[in-house]
Amino acid sequence: METILKSEITCPNCGHQKEEQMPTNACQFFYNCENCKKVMKPNQGDCCVYCSFGTVACPPIQENKSCC
Repeated sequence: METILKSEITCPNCGHQKEEQMPTNACQFFYNCENCKKVMKPNQGDCCVYCSFGTVACPPIQENKSCC
């Protein structure tokens, strides 16, 4: 299965959505919403903001690898 590198991230505060390119060499622990300026952090048990708020899990999780 091919790894998907883009994910649409949704701000839990204001609902703003934006498609982003996910990093392949690191987890993204923080994400700033460009609409409301809220700093998002992963939900407890998730490794990154894409696993918590994205439409697609981060590349390491997609590949069944340990994330970060």
